Amino acid sequence: MLGSLAAFVAAAVVVICTPGQDTALTIRNTLAGGRRGGIATAGGVALGLATWTVAASVGVVALLRASEPVFHAVRLAGAAYLVVLGLQSLAAAGRLRTVRPELGRVASLTTPRALRQGLVSNLGNPKIALFFASLLPQFAPHGDGAFLGFLALGFLFCAMTLAWLSLYALAVHRLRTMLSGPVRRALDAVTGLVLVALGLRVAVADR
Repeated sequence: MLGSLAAFVAAAVVVICTPGQDTALTIRNTLAGGRRGGIATAGGVALGLATWTVAASVGVVALLRASEPVFHAVRLAGAAYLVVLGLQSLAAAGRLRTVRPELGRVASLTTPRALRQGLVSNLGNPKIALFFASLLPQFAPHGDGAFLGFLALGFLFCAMTLAWLSLYALAVHRLRTMLSGPVRRALDAVTGLVLVALGLRVAVADR
């Protein structure tokens, strides 16, 4: 049991620490909304993962996989959302933003909005659901405790993701005094390009 849990944690660490759209969005929203914006985004991502965990445990993911048109519709909607967020960052890079130094964040990105962006971005990537459906059963216990074990591993993955992305947000926030003027605009442009590229990759990914 402990060996299986250790193997799951090791696999989860590799997956979580590999930069992707959640990392890019967390960095973007930390730049736009400060520490609260970044942590709220991480919370939204974790909430999305928790939703996919429950969906996978009750068979909704299997239905999603079986319904190819629905799967592709969700995937394309998620890709479009990433592209829109990326274009917004590119637009922000082209103009000066009014920052409230006492809060260390841009007033235009509220905490609820950052939370919603993290949630919608994660729910718009159905391949995460397929990943959960294929990964978790390999480590979940069999028999009577399979369902609860599946949920426990999924929620552990969510908690680890929340912790990792929150650390990202705190690190970027600590550098906020350096992230101003041309440097800040350059980072807005880079994160915008990354999000657009990720959105396009999701849109044209192999079916």
